[in-house]
Amino acid sequence: MSNAPVHVLAVGSSLGKKSATRDLIKLIAGRLESAGATVDLLDLLAEPLPVFNPDAAYSAPDYSKWKLRVDRADVLLLGTPDYHGCMSGALKNFLDHFWQEYAGKLFVSVVASHDKGLTVADQIRTVARQCYAWALPYGVTFVEKTDMKDGAIISEALAARVDMLVHDVRVYGALLAKQRHADLGGAEPGFLARLRK
Repeated sequence: MSNAPVHVLAVGSSLGKKSATRDLIKLIAGRLESAGATVDLLDLLAEPLPVFNPDAAYSAPDYSKWKLRVDRADVLLLGTPDYHGCMSGALKNFLDHFWQEYAGKLFVSVVASHDKGLTVADQIRTVARQCYAWALPYGVTFVEKTDMKDGAIISEALAARVDMLVHDVRVYGALLAKQRHADLGGAEPGFLARLRK
């Protein structure tokens, strides 16, 4: 497992047909693949989940397909617009469908915001903490018209932040994945012990 490339589930949660969030998630996904990671791109506009219902979600026809994709991921790269200081409803709905599948994995936030997107990044970190996942201690936030144009980064500050994110996803995603596999296969106590088979 130690030499396996880090596997990223990149989730774009904007439901608008034109979306700078989607554009940046795709750009980061391409950069991660070029750097040796494997990436599964999940666009919630193209692949919508039903609204989470705890009485029906786990027996829904496509649930096992979604669960497999989340299970495979070492890193969850979560892209969202900032809607009134909150993550998109589509992202919250995606996150609600799973929880044990997140344990021991790395959460990474990418937020399109006219402000700083701090409350949105904090919400994503809160979900990570509640689900025993790790969160990158920073996120990438950007302003669509200032930082991106026609699907390309036009701001040096955003370009530098994306460079940092790509590096840290590869490095810390791989470290956490290696430890997660060791903890799941080991016998020592730890917060992943409850998930051992």
